[in-house]
Amino acid sequence: MDILTRAGLALLIILSGISFYLLYQQWTKVRAPRLLSDLGLRRPGATTLVYFTTPTCVPCKTIQRPAIQKASQILGDTLQVLEIDASEQPEMAQRWGVLSVPTTFVIDPGGEVRHINHGVTRAEKLMKQIHNH
Repeated sequence: MDILTRAGLALLIILSGISFYLLYQQWTKVRAPRLLSDLGLRRPGATTLVYFTTPTCVPCKTIQRPAIQKASQILGDTLQVLEIDASEQPEMAQRWGVLSVPTTFVIDPGGEVRHINHGVTRAEKLMKQIHNH
């Protein structure tokens, strides 16, 4: 395979990834308000952090949950945290497009998904995402 063919293939892969990401972002903007109403625990005026986990997820217990607790302590009532066990509610995880845990969604007070974090997200990053929506 020559260098131009490899470069073209690499560009195609990158463009496919970008297209998938943009489609996924659009999907969450359209579906987020309905998904939030399905949860039934929306507090008006609060930023919502939806956190998907499982009982067997070690990084969820040791890193993600403490990071969320830290952010929650700092922000108080301005942050609503909804923790969902993906193993107990697989249909909910599927509706939200969760492929792995931990996955967190930062949703602004208006109900729009602003950030999606696949994998562990530290408290500092969560705080920055919550403040920059």
